Amino acid sequence: MINAVGRDIPAQLPGRAPFAGAGGKAGRASGQQKLLASIGDALDACGLADGGTVSFHHHLRNGDHLLNLVLAEIARRGLRGIHVAASSLFPVHAPLVEHIRSGVVGRISATYISGAVGEAIARGELSEPVRMLTHGGRARAIMAGELPIDVAFVAAPTADCCGNINGIDGRSACGTLGYALVDVRHARHVVAVTDHLVPHPASPAQITQDFVDHVVEVDSIGDAAGIVSGTTRATSDPVGLEIARTAAQVIEASGLLKDGLSFQTGAGGISLAVAAALRELMVARGITGSFASGGITSYLVEMLEQGLFRTLLDVQCFDLAAVDSFRRNAAHMEMSASLYANPATRGPVVDQLDVVILGAAEIDTDFNVNVTTGTNGVILGGSGGHADTAAGAKLAIVTTKLNAGGFAKVVDRVGVVTTPGETIDVLVTEAGVAVNPRRTELAQRLQAAGLPVVPVEALRDIAAGQATKPPAGIPSCGRVVAFVEYRDGTVIDVVRAVQG
Repeated sequence: MINAVGRDIPAQLPGRAPFAGAGGKAGRASGQQKLLASIGDALDACGLADGGTVSFHHHLRNGDHLLNLVLAEIARRGLRGIHVAASSLFPVHAPLVEHIRSGVVGRISATYISGAVGEAIARGELSEPVRMLTHGGRARAIMAGELPIDVAFVAAPTADCCGNINGIDGRSACGTLGYALVDVRHARHVVAVTDHLVPHPASPAQITQDFVDHVVEVDSIGDAAGIVSGTTRATSDPVGLEIARTAAQVIEASGLLKDGLSFQTGAGGISLAVAAALRELMVARGITGSFASGGITSYLVEMLEQGLFRTLLDVQCFDLAAVDSFRRNAAHMEMSASLYANPATRGPVVDQLDVVILGAAEIDTDFNVNVTTGTNGVILGGSGGHADTAAGAKLAIVTTKLNAGGFAKVVDRVGVVTTPGETIDVLVTEAGVAVNPRRTELAQRLQAAGLPVVPVEALRDIAAGQATKPPAGIPSCGRVVAFVEYRDGTVIDVVRAVQG
């Protein structure tokens, strides 16, 4: 059998076809062929059809413009029943509500939902229940093929014509791209959308051109100022600061405050204040930690620069100081959502955590935590990394005031279980510290240190006595508008439609 270069190839070679030619240089996908004129051209090139799944990452948080741009173009093309698989949704994504009402969007999957979209879902405006995942659970589902993505749209602060991307340059710089890293490796098509197109090759490249099918340049992918929100600033309230100091004392009394400490704090105001209180203790005792992880803030950046941690492992920059740190400091390292928290990998970072500080919309006497819905049953957030880190850390601490908005936050039964109580070790409030009965040795340590350890039921009673509003009536029947997945893909709870 004579091949294209005139060589005689034995026909009996199993499973091998003779060389038929290289196809010519003209057949190669050049950068100019990847670079398209508009998002609409990218939709055509990817062949998105009714019922297709599009994904987005949320590193620009409430400053993101891309999701709204893409859905507007999808609507103009008359597509219906689109599945929006965003890593998170924010108030800036309010235009999504009209796409739900018009039938352009038929399904949503996300780890966190706030603002008008959460309110519309809670009212039952979406025909299909929303799938609410954890950060690690989303990565697991994508990689396992349980959440197939037709087109992943990547908001690229910097890109070249071939699709090399970074998040550290350009006016929309957001730092790490940890959530997009999973999407681009598993989506059928990947479209990089940028407002800062640079000559090839873009350097550094956090996402490389071999994962990107098309590149589109637009006027703006977002406003980096929107990365910082009300949930990413430390509290200045005296009560909150006292809770933070107590939480730091809990860490010290636990025996984990020693060289090699690994630490993560959530995005709540009190949780962030714990980082500042912990810094004081680490400085006073000459402690050097191994790493701090998660969504990185200026508080953790300062601790890295002071030598209090050797490394930051960052899935998402929570403020512009973190963006700058990632740009210039090699010890500030990017990690994907899978490396961060995927329980199906050979070892997520959350499993190496000593301490995690978490917030709560409400917590019950079984230590179950709700960060999914408010007292009125409306969706106001979601797990994000809450359930992932609680499961992995040696010490999971929830910090919260006893009351908010007139409602008790320590209750008999939370409206929705986001994180199971078996993974929460300590609750810290202004009226005392409650320890999960599973952790008797820890309770003894805290009592020996003089901390005000009380039964969780006592905190519930104080919270109820201070409340000025009766417990909200959370729907126990009616249509399910969302189901809450635990990190392994099992359903831990559901959210039911509210009235009005």
